[in-house]
Amino acid sequence: MNKLLKTLPQDDEYYMPGEFEPHQGCWMIFPERIDNWRKNAEPAQDVYAKVANTINKYEPVIMITSPRTKEIATKLLDPTIKILVFENDDAWMRDVGPTFLKNKNGDVRAVDWIFNAWGGLNGGLYYPWDNDDKISAEVSSYLKIDRYRTSFVLEGGSIHVDGEGTLYTTEECLLNPNRNPHLSKIEIEAALKQYLNVKKVIWLPYGIFNDETSGHIDNMLCVVKPGAVLLAWTDDQNDPQYERSRAALKFIEATTDAMGRKIKVIKLPIPTPMYTTNEDTSDIIGKEHVKARLENTRLAGSYVNFYIANGAIILPIFNLATDQQAINIIGAAFPHYKIEPIYAYEILLGGGNIHYITQQQI
Repeated sequence: MNKLLKTLPQDDEYYMPGEFEPHQGCWMIFPERIDNWRKNAEPAQDVYAKVANTINKYEPVIMITSPRTKEIATKLLDPTIKILVFENDDAWMRDVGPTFLKNKNGDVRAVDWIFNAWGGLNGGLYYPWDNDDKISAEVSSYLKIDRYRTSFVLEGGSIHVDGEGTLYTTEECLLNPNRNPHLSKIEIEAALKQYLNVKKVIWLPYGIFNDETSGHIDNMLCVVKPGAVLLAWTDDQNDPQYERSRAALKFIEATTDAMGRKIKVIKLPIPTPMYTTNEDTSDIIGKEHVKARLENTRLAGSYVNFYIANGAIILPIFNLATDQQAINIIGAAFPHYKIEPIYAYEILLGGGNIHYITQQQI
């Protein structure tokens, strides 16, 4: 086992299931960068541990740490959480980890995408990123599963699937020339179909305003089940997010999914806009080739950025008046799941949220 395959998942009849399907577990990476996380990353470490411990109540969690942070993680994590030591560059498992595929017999393989830190040296968020680019191969080796290594730059947060042939993504991200400038939209779509075995790609124009991932779909939309999605929304015409959400809704309403169904859209209001403060940014130690964390920056807050565990929704909240509305809407969309809200502002300060820091293993 654990071969590097030269074939394609589409030809081998492997496909990516929806996140709402049963998991074997969840993978995460423990944060430590003092040039991205404030206060020596300690507040972020506390919240990552809370997310991991909460998910671990519903499915097993494996936490990757560097040798430098294993002891800290061990103190914060539930003792049933397995800790693996792999060198890493930052803590965004959704984007650096493998995408797990299965076939009709339940056999599992992994897609190992090229990772370039959301844009390489042309707008990327840090350099170097070679340790992160190795994570997929290391996870596949640990699990003893075969993997497909692509020649294609992609992050896991830029795709959502319904498990029945439909993939959602954004043009803002996948057509950004700092990912795959040599490929056209048609060629990128063909690669998605080859590696994820989907039949239809739904291209939303944009993601969330000021999302430093170039507009990942998982901050904008989540698949509830085949034929139904949650869409980040605002009714405030003065908010830059307003036209982005309207454009997404207009596009979705004019199309169907891979099975020919009209897609039900559930509007999920975005949080009250949040901006970084001096306290959020003043003690972050800036470095060359790393995105600076500056005061008074609009944060790309979204309640869509949750993790679907086996039987629970791990939901970011921000101690805002909009939190309860999000809990109610998501609870109605997932009536058989327990909603587990976690105050996740510290994760947002680092550039993402709960979905970004997790990756389900099927």
